[in-house]
Amino acid sequence: MSAGGGTKAIVAALAANAGIAVAKFGGFLFTGSSSMLAESVHSLADTSNQGLLLLGQRTSRRKPTEEHPFGYGRDRYFYSFVVALLLFSLGSVFALYEGIHKVQHPEPLESAWVAVVILLIAIGLESFSFITAIKESKALKGGLSWWQFIRQAKTPELPVVLLEDFGALIGLVLALGGVGLTALTGNPVWDGIGTVCIGLLLGVIAIVLIVETKSLLIGEGAARDVLDEIVAQLKSEHVEKVIHIRTQYLGPDELLIAAKIGLAPSLSVREVAAEIDGAEARIRAKVPAARLIYLEPDLERGRATTV
Repeated sequence: MSAGGGTKAIVAALAANAGIAVAKFGGFLFTGSSSMLAESVHSLADTSNQGLLLLGQRTSRRKPTEEHPFGYGRDRYFYSFVVALLLFSLGSVFALYEGIHKVQHPEPLESAWVAVVILLIAIGLESFSFITAIKESKALKGGLSWWQFIRQAKTPELPVVLLEDFGALIGLVLALGGVGLTALTGNPVWDGIGTVCIGLLLGVIAIVLIVETKSLLIGEGAARDVLDEIVAQLKSEHVEKVIHIRTQYLGPDELLIAAKIGLAPSLSVREVAAEIDGAEARIRAKVPAARLIYLEPDLERGRATTV
């Protein structure tokens, strides 16, 4: 995927959440619903998050410098990690605080039907954003399940948008339930309970994102199938064994490969150089993300291959 991968999904989510945030906050001012307030803050956080994801894509395209010779590809991981933290702090913690407060000190709702109409409109807009993210993700997902895609994807933006939109849709349903039950029963505690449920949901999603983006930020290696392909392309008539290999993603589209390969002792220096050049070309043809490849020729001394 290109450096701008997922941009369409991010922009769609940004536009949807900005409009939804304004509508929800207006609904809160009109009705006093804590569920609406929690959802307003949630949508505001999501809007900020999409802005951060776009910023990460932009800054990651900076050219390498002497201080950062491998470039800035991990900016996309950093900003995705910040997004997860904001979702937890602005979304989950605030919703839990507001929900618990409203359960302990319930306040009557005014014109609950206004909140219901706004929430239904928000569900429609959020569904559009979610469908856009799904369509963009399918090209990368392959045969993986959606959970496997979220866990294994090296491009951080799409899993973030997918989980945010999924959480937003479920949160809207919970808010609708809280407001609806309050209107039907006349008991405003239901509104507070709905808000607490929203907070718990956002907390779970934020923790999943924090764990996954932290792993990418620290540095993940190639998946087993990609690693096996690299090893297969390293081997040739004169490469007797891959003695040692390490990989790490410097960004979603930039894989670093370092390997020590056992060459036939009869090769000349020119032939060794030709073998290394050929191995690099074969790897890049099969693994386009393999931008940086460092191969060290060695003689096989009976050591086991380490992959």
